[in-house]
Amino acid sequence: MKLALVHDWLNQRGGAERVLEVLHDLFPQAPIYTSFYEPSRLPDFYRDWDIRTTWMQRLPLARRYHQPFLPLYPFAFGNLDLSGYDLILSNSSGFCHGVPRPNGAVHLNYCLTPPRFLWNSETYLARERAGSLLRLPLKPLLAVLRRWDVASVRGVDAFAGISQAVVERIRRCYGREAALIYPPVNTEAFAPVPEHEVEDYYLIVGRLVPYRRIDLAIEACNRLRLPLVIVGEGRARAALEAKAGPTVRFLGRQPAAEVARLVARCRAFIFPGEEDFGIAPVEAQAAGRPVVAYAAGGSLETVVDGETGVLFREPTVESLMEAIERGRGIAFDPGRLRRHARLFDVGVFRERISAFVAEHVGAPARR
Repeated sequence: MKLALVHDWLNQRGGAERVLEVLHDLFPQAPIYTSFYEPSRLPDFYRDWDIRTTWMQRLPLARRYHQPFLPLYPFAFGNLDLSGYDLILSNSSGFCHGVPRPNGAVHLNYCLTPPRFLWNSETYLARERAGSLLRLPLKPLLAVLRRWDVASVRGVDAFAGISQAVVERIRRCYGREAALIYPPVNTEAFAPVPEHEVEDYYLIVGRLVPYRRIDLAIEACNRLRLPLVIVGEGRARAALEAKAGPTVRFLGRQPAAEVARLVARCRAFIFPGEEDFGIAPVEAQAAGRPVVAYAAGGSLETVVDGETGVLFREPTVESLMEAIERGRGIAFDPGRLRRHARLFDVGVFRERISAFVAEHVGAPARR
């Protein structure tokens, strides 16, 4: 069985890349096909992998700014030659599921989400703070790309989605059913500390970009005069710092060991945006810390309201403030939180994705 892994792009390390790392660990002999690869933005161990890029690798600036090259990805992936492979396993939130399927091969797609910029473009552009001058010329382009997207998935034999929200989106966008396989979380990298070591600060860890709604958490902690620690970098940092009061601290990027230490000692972890899954809240629960999360997307599946955290129903400062205050009155059980987090552990993902592949190996390709 000759297998190829396919990934959208490799110029940052986020949740998609953490999934890819586990897939590579499961199938270490499989080459990884991607649009382009920027080694300086990824851990050194990637350099030991067999990574094969498209002609987009040679485009100036593409490896740093992949979004402006939106119209080119269908051509790059649509012309990849994967002949000779028996199994294609694509890991996508963009275009890589559109690779041609060789005759006799089976193509399985682990879908992080159907492309948000195609299927929920108004919300996506609003979250990215795109102005009307950009939206107007994008509309006809996005319509063409949506048609390509629907046509391209005919070459996918089976889908797996990362959450119930994504499974439903696959059904709505593509008219296809999908297995549910939660993405891998390294719960062993986090552990509870004794209660006397927990400090009275709230914590956010992640990229500082507009759609994560970190502004809500800053304003809530400003009004409540509660200490908030923010770990991460991103293009929204300057705007967020301008909103921050004296109780809010920005630490920038931190080593993994320091992140684990901060997570284990926070009063609670705040997750104010909507994500399709959200790895960071599960990591916090693995450390025995409750999560205050917006009740949408993956948080509805990873946070149990009143048991492993508190959900707030409206994306407003007032709703978040109420949830923070409610959480302060609940005595959360760190052991209960950690047991819940382990439902999403790397080992569970490995078992389920392996079973998904085994189920379809040898199955006839979809016509």
